[in-house]
Amino acid sequence: MFDSLKRFIKKWRASRDSGHQLDALLAIANKSAPYADRSEWLIELAHWIRRGRAVQPSDTDDAQADSRSMPAHTRIRYLLHVLDRNPAWKANVAGILRALLRESDGLSLLCDAGMPVHSGFFGALFERLDASLIPPAPNRRDLTAIVTLMFSSERDAEWIGALPTDLLIRIRALLDYEPDEDEQRDSTPFSLDLLAALHNLTCQISSTGLSQTVRSRLGGADTDDTSDASDVRVAMEKQPFYRLTRAMLAVEAEHQAVAAGAPQDKLLHEVNYLRLLLDECRRATDKVFAHLYRNGVSVDIVFQVERMRMRIVRAEHLLNAWMAQDDPHAGARLTAELVNANHASQSVAHLMRSNFSLLARKVVEYSADTGEHYIARDRAEYLKMLRMAAGGGLVTVVTVCVKFAITGAHLQAMAEGLLAGFNYAASFLLMHFLHFSLATKQPAMTAPTLARELDGTGTPAGVDSFVSSVTALMRTQAAAVLGNVLLVFPVCLGVQLLWHALFNADIISPDKAHATLKSFSLLGPTPFYAALTGVLLWSSSLIAGWADNWFVLHRVADALAYNRRLRMTLGVAGAARLAKACRSNVAGVVGNITLGLMLGLVPAILTAFAFSFEVRHVTLSAGSIGIALGLLGEHALELPELWWAVAGVGSMAILNVAVSFALAFYMAVKSRDLRRNAVRSLRGAIWQRVLRHPLELVWPAKAAREGQ
Repeated sequence: MFDSLKRFIKKWRASRDSGHQLDALLAIANKSAPYADRSEWLIELAHWIRRGRAVQPSDTDDAQADSRSMPAHTRIRYLLHVLDRNPAWKANVAGILRALLRESDGLSLLCDAGMPVHSGFFGALFERLDASLIPPAPNRRDLTAIVTLMFSSERDAEWIGALPTDLLIRIRALLDYEPDEDEQRDSTPFSLDLLAALHNLTCQISSTGLSQTVRSRLGGADTDDTSDASDVRVAMEKQPFYRLTRAMLAVEAEHQAVAAGAPQDKLLHEVNYLRLLLDECRRATDKVFAHLYRNGVSVDIVFQVERMRMRIVRAEHLLNAWMAQDDPHAGARLTAELVNANHASQSVAHLMRSNFSLLARKVVEYSADTGEHYIARDRAEYLKMLRMAAGGGLVTVVTVCVKFAITGAHLQAMAEGLLAGFNYAASFLLMHFLHFSLATKQPAMTAPTLARELDGTGTPAGVDSFVSSVTALMRTQAAAVLGNVLLVFPVCLGVQLLWHALFNADIISPDKAHATLKSFSLLGPTPFYAALTGVLLWSSSLIAGWADNWFVLHRVADALAYNRRLRMTLGVAGAARLAKACRSNVAGVVGNITLGLMLGLVPAILTAFAFSFEVRHVTLSAGSIGIALGLLGEHALELPELWWAVAGVGSMAILNVAVSFALAFYMAVKSRDLRRNAVRSLRGAIWQRVLRHPLELVWPAKAAREGQ
């Protein structure tokens, strides 16, 4: 048959008539051929079905029915039409299908298709790249391999799940067409394969659910020092994972009793109980995720729990198909789900999306509490933000002066970048502990707070609350920029004038002042540099969220509070206060230090190894312009380079905020796995609010808090 198949492929490529291609393919079908040849024949048949151009049957009724069908449906209808007219071909095709189902391992497809194997990203990536370079061989007696080779497009699940009833009935009739005595004697009903796969999945679900990783994060088993061990033991026995395996064994026992002639009432009762336990297991996984998001997210733990949840969903699908064996659509839905899951398990793009979503969820959750403090929702909070921003602008004055002193020393680029990083980090830490605010830093920290509100956007009230929070964030950012700039610019100007009056010297030289103004020009690379600075602002919030998550996950606060030496030195109350202070400030300290070092070192590294890059931050740049203007005097107001620099600072304010917020919001959306149409509807709601109430972007309404 292999030589015949090779000759057929040559004729296939030479022929443009789909009908002739199918006739040639059906003519070489042989149910007695070796396993590999039958697999290759079925793969070629699947490729013929999946081809885009439809084939119109000669029968008028079929043609009218296919006018509303997908091309794959049309081709299957034409295939069945041809087989009905050629009984010999039909017997061989039916025998090939039955033989492959009988001789192939179906448990791997039913249980494992689409289930992740590696918890690490790179392990899963290399596995999928290896699978894409080396596809499975058709001689593997594994249904997963055959399905992978037959259905290589993500659209295949769509047309399989949409197969009409008449086609499903005819396909089932084809599978039952003229089986010989050997096939009837050796065949195993597909229902038993479904039952075996269901047994396998319930055992795996039970094993994971009873592990310490999951058990310790369930409500009844989340123990502390005051928990009673007997209460924990009873709580474990009441968990659905503990009862799941017994329920599955009861279903199998009742199925055997029904096969022996017993009534089905008790079987239905056991099946319903099994469904109930699976539903309770699903709710238990939600509790585990809630515990993780409250107490720190671990990638390995989330991987195990997520895989368990996928197995619960698969078990429900198998149970539905097993109980609805007379419904042809149940089998089609199960097949479509298996094809879709198998394709997802082979897709590198799907791996990237799922892992990025997991990383986003891990980082976002713990930035949310910090970011809430940076959203001014009423007038009192708005005025407070102005005061905090003014304090931040005052600290930035010192930062700008020290920066010019560092650049004036003309050190080596990397040493200069390191000193500048220390300068920025010290300034940011001082702002943090004095509860001051730096413009453009809030969006990266507050977008995770908005991510928490995305959970409620399924209702009109939730959408309105989300839009109100976005509006409040824009308004708060405007206050932060305004407070920073209105203080840093005049104070830097006054510092330069005072320095000249006291010491008859200038902080920078006239040439440096002109170079500073030109470097901030809107006509230069300033917008590009400002956008890259926004990326650094977002990256700092990413690291801050990771640090906070790590601190909570490893329960560092508890370790500090109960540390023996700390208790002896500071006392019990002092150790508890230290632990609380570390918990409250870990994200801010790590985020500010990393932001400062990145602002100092990243430009030096990129300039040395890639392309020229300079930090363009609106507050620092406004202060630099103030010092330059104080040195150049009133005649600088007539210089075009000054006004181009002012325009450049305006672009910095927009791009610093827009880029950092866009990246953080994108991560927040990914952490919630929102669909694109949902994101588009949220954008539309935001624009509608801005167009209806534009003044809310600069000044909060009186009832802002009540309306939110």
